[in-house]
Amino acid sequence: MPVTKTAKRALRVSAKKTKDNKSILSALDAAIRMAKKTKSKKSLEKVFSLSDRAAKTHTIHTKKADRIKSRISKRLASA
Repeated sequence: MPVTKTAKRALRVSAKKTKDNKSILSALDAAIRMAKKTKSKKSLEKVFSLSDRAAKTHTIHTKKADRIKSRISKRLASA
């Protein structure tokens, strides 16, 4: 357990960021799974939006977001 005041604050901040990042990533994963199943334009837009939002908040790297969008686009274009 943290002893100092700043360590306690850091623990609180870290816990909040972990919770927020986990919710963003789980929503993105769910959207990717849905896009792979349904192969619709609406699901594609959802993946694009969520991946851009995750990259904007530095939850994932910008290039990872681009890679996700590229792979989903290729998959839906071939279908």
